[in-house]
Amino acid sequence: MPTTYRSLFRTTEFTPLFLASSAQVAAHTMSGLALGTLVYRATGSPLLSALSMFGPSLVQVLGATTLLSAADRLPPRATMTATALVFAAGTALLALPAPLWTLFALVLVLGLVASLGGGVRWGLLNEILPKDAYIVGRSVFNMANGVTQIAGYATGGVLIALLSPRGTLLTAAALYATAAAVARYGLTRRPPRAAGRPSVRATWRTNRTLLAAGPRRHLYLALWLPNGLVVGCESLYVPYAPDHAGLLFACAALGMLTGDVAVARFAGPALRPRLGVPLLLLLAAPYLFFVLHPGPPLAAALAALASVGFGASLLQQERLMALTPPELAGHALGLHSSGMLATQGLAAALAGATAQLTSPATATTIMAAASTAVTLALARGLRPTTPRPSAPAVPDGPTAPTGPTGRRTG
Repeated sequence: MPTTYRSLFRTTEFTPLFLASSAQVAAHTMSGLALGTLVYRATGSPLLSALSMFGPSLVQVLGATTLLSAADRLPPRATMTATALVFAAGTALLALPAPLWTLFALVLVLGLVASLGGGVRWGLLNEILPKDAYIVGRSVFNMANGVTQIAGYATGGVLIALLSPRGTLLTAAALYATAAAVARYGLTRRPPRAAGRPSVRATWRTNRTLLAAGPRRHLYLALWLPNGLVVGCESLYVPYAPDHAGLLFACAALGMLTGDVAVARFAGPALRPRLGVPLLLLLAAPYLFFVLHPGPPLAAALAALASVGFGASLLQQERLMALTPPELAGHALGLHSSGMLATQGLAAALAGATAQLTSPATATTIMAAASTAVTLALARGLRPTTPRPSAPAVPDGPTAPTGPTGRRTG
């Protein structure tokens, strides 16, 4: 039974799932930076630049309310392969000269397709690994996402300079195609995890079940809102420092990696419940200094420090799984992923609109202040509590055993 990082890669199918996911993360970061740069050069608009990079996340809320039941009702290998191929084709089309409205329409379609991704991927990971190894496996994906984002943004910045934004988009399309091939030939054919046909009714029914319990609902708010508002700050990197946006994104990814490593490897069970609120406050506090218009090096350092706070998400997901019946775990993680990405997209749009009316530095400060205020409002409900011996963990149903789970890129 795998309990260490090294032993995970000896588990059947873990490595191909890991490689396919990493290729998609790299493609996503490169294509997002390239598209944001392309739109900003064409329009000079912080709002449109932010929407081009994070607008697809807005569609996640539509997917979460209509398509999420398909995550457990479709064969995982076929679904992962098909979604990667759709992204390969769509990203290649984004590289072609086209009217701006066509680009945004295609970006939104891709966002709708992506709404299935989190539920399918994490549900398959839960299927591949023993229950007590899931949190370790998820932390590996989180840390790898940080490294991959650093490499993806750094490589994207270089490719934009050497080739062009369009050439970078074509490179990202090739990475998506590679992810599809790895999923098709590296994963085992498996039947769907749940019976029945995907439907809007099934999606709504499970969503209501998950959100009916107060403790879970409070955790979802903590997972979605402070995180999303800070991603609104990140969406302004391109207009804030057009020639150094890749550096800011890479440093933010480095901070996220550091936070995940610290939480997964060095925070013990007694300390973890007390770290959630401080990490959420750290997530926003450094961005308050953008009111002083720091230069690119200091701005990059502040972004790195702030992103350490993303480690809070890993802790919150662990608690969410402890409060969720086992048969709903995959859907619960998919709802978290879709809701988080939708909130991030909405925050990016709000940040872009604010920057349009003020400035990127002022908008960044405002979004950080909003994230801090939301965290303080939620803090009471996130404090560690000592459960009563006779009381169940969730008042509305059975719970999963405490332990397995895992977090921002979904």
